[in-house]
Amino acid sequence: MGPHHPSTHGVFRMNVVLDGEIIVKLQPVFGYLHRNHEKLAEAISYLASIPYTDRLDYLASLTNNWAYVIAVEKLAGFTVPERGEYIRVIVGELARLINHCCLVGFLLNDLGTSFTPLLYSLRERERMLDLVEELTGSRMMCNYMRFGGVRVDPSPDWLARLKDYLEGDFPKFLDEQDALLTGNEILLARTQGTGILKPDLAINAGITGPMLRASGVDYDIRKVERYSIYDRFDFRVPLGDHGDTYDRYMMRMLEMHESLKILRQALRDIPGGPATDPKAKSRGLRPKPGEAYGRIEAPKGELGFYLISDGGPQPYRYRIRPPSFINLTILEDMCVGQTVADAVITLGSVDIVLGEVDR
Repeated sequence: MGPHHPSTHGVFRMNVVLDGEIIVKLQPVFGYLHRNHEKLAEAISYLASIPYTDRLDYLASLTNNWAYVIAVEKLAGFTVPERGEYIRVIVGELARLINHCCLVGFLLNDLGTSFTPLLYSLRERERMLDLVEELTGSRMMCNYMRFGGVRVDPSPDWLARLKDYLEGDFPKFLDEQDALLTGNEILLARTQGTGILKPDLAINAGITGPMLRASGVDYDIRKVERYSIYDRFDFRVPLGDHGDTYDRYMMRMLEMHESLKILRQALRDIPGGPATDPKAKSRGLRPKPGEAYGRIEAPKGELGFYLISDGGPQPYRYRIRPPSFINLTILEDMCVGQTVADAVITLGSVDIVLGEVDR
């Protein structure tokens, strides 16, 4: 199946052995993009790598920037002003909303039951991307964060319009999708009991993000590590009971509500002052020899960057820990014994972007 097939979410292939319609064996096949991100980053400056991170999970590029700049800041000893941390949380949670609302739409398209929820999701995504474009100059490849802060400080008018949207139209969209989908008998019949991921397997395989929490494992890096200023916000971590495709759908729906809570608190409490530390050097950066790992709770799970500096202008070693790649490794375990149609929606519920898989 694939790579030129709409059910495979991009240039991705599954070698499947069948007994009739039942899957006996399934092997994910990667390697169609050949982006070579890690080796490219070892030949360019630390600053020049920021735009390359956008191309990993291109549905949520703002969070890719964030994990990378955290790693460099640890390596170089930079700090971020309070306002800069608030802005990072705001754009990071906005990226989570964009990612999750698209996943819900894509999943219904994979089910083959309805195209309308995807159109509703893309409508809201476009409205959020209008705000992202106004702030960063780009709709998808935003290149927004910088060492010690962010590239552009949002205006009071931009913050006010984002607040109005999050108080009004987006909650209406969530309620609309919830009423349309969550109790839908076709969705329930197709997703409950399919693609089950047991918590022990999820932990042993290094699965993170909504997939792990759908299996009932309470692990969210925003709570565990409390990076940035997440310890200031009141939000809960939703958990599933069965680890099936329906629970993974519900995780995205519930997490959007929690992201709304965080965004409202951040917009309410954002302080004045600089958005970037003027002492944080970006051009010509040469961190002292050492190593650092920066990680965040990206929309798809733990996104981490491991850097080794030898004192030069480029990283000696640059390594990415991408959630899409790790989360795909247990696809066979989730699909064996299921039908081909169930494998398609199980893959959809994993939520992959191939830019993270072929690095």
